[in-house]
Amino acid sequence: MTMYLTRFNYTPETWARMIEHPEDRRDAARTYIESVGGKLHGFWYAFGERDGLTLWEAPDNKAMAAVALAIGSGGALSRCETTVLLTIEETMAALDTAKSIRYRPPAAASS
Repeated sequence: MTMYLTRFNYTPETWARMIEHPEDRRDAARTYIESVGGKLHGFWYAFGERDGLTLWEAPDNKAMAAVALAIGSGGALSRCETTVLLTIEETMAALDTAKSIRYRPPAAASS
């Protein structure tokens, strides 16, 4: 399965509701990803540019996209970005494959 890192921001209204009625959102997040055959590996809140981060494992991009779309359409988030994470082995294989690709920069003469 593939790993995904999601960075998100809550809306001010969501924070107001959470202050009024604090809720641990890990169980909700776990339910969402498990519904598509995945696993929640971590859920953190943060100071700085993002309000929180999650680390997920999902069977494929379609499953993760479905979860991201469902969460994003709920109105609680003002921003949500998901990044596909590559293992070291996947990166090494990609580097090996990249050797055979003959890249030509834009407007450069072909050889």
